[in-house]
Amino acid sequence: MNEKEALVRFGISMPQSLIEQFDAMLVSQGYDNRSEAVRDLVRRALLAPGHIQTEQMAAGTIVLVYDHHVSDLPMVLTDLQHQYHQEINSTLHIHLNQHQCLEVIVVRGIVSRLRDLQQRIQVLKGVGYAELSVTHVDETDHAEHGHHHHHDDHHHN
Repeated sequence: MNEKEALVRFGISMPQSLIEQFDAMLVSQGYDNRSEAVRDLVRRALLAPGHIQTEQMAAGTIVLVYDHHVSDLPMVLTDLQHQYHQEINSTLHIHLNQHQCLEVIVVRGIVSRLRDLQQRIQVLKGVGYAELSVTHVDETDHAEHGHHHHHDDHHHN
């Protein structure tokens, strides 16, 4: 929240049992007050897939679990990730057991491209799970920034 932004007060009515559960959650999660918790819940709700415009810039993760013994799946996943190299910032690969791998792909780009990548991964034979989670939406107009951020390109070799 912008420090200069005015706070607006409003009331919420809830059943007593629900507010008691909410207050218990606040204590367990370390919130100082209900307002902070409600703000976080609203922010989280606004990041839900149905509320994000497809042409917005966003950052997040694609988490997938797959069987690396399925034909040429590791090679197909690598090739697919190379097709989306502009959107992929980093990957983390973990061997869960003899057959399954977990991969976390850190992504940043236009939401429609991120969703496209997630969907292309999800439909591959051997992929058991692939989920896009958007954790930040860039509120500035993406058109003024374009799809590429060149200011750091000279640092990467």
